[in-house]
Amino acid sequence: MNQSHFPEKILALPTFKGRFDANKLTAENVDIYFASYPRNTAISAHKHNTDNHGVVTQGRLILIVDGIEKYFNIGDWYHLKPHQVHAARFEENSSIIEFWFK
Repeated sequence: MNQSHFPEKILALPTFKGRFDANKLTAENVDIYFASYPRNTAISAHKHNTDNHGVVTQGRLILIVDGIEKYFNIGDWYHLKPHQVHAARFEENSSIIEFWFK
């Protein structure tokens, strides 16, 4: 996935190895992911043991929680509580910055 809209310093951060393409910045109580998703990406239901906050920086995120789809556009923030089951879809090339608080 092309992450060219992120600044060069962000792209120089370590690459995250997981089910999405991202560069990762780690701090004492939070991991920050600069993530990009190609058009038509679907992420199946899962959960994290972290308190996650994120903002859409490109495209759109469709977040599914409790069977309800919510749409997040550029500049929109979202929140997922620890252990909250969720799925996601990206119908266009999209990027987010996500904060996983430990």
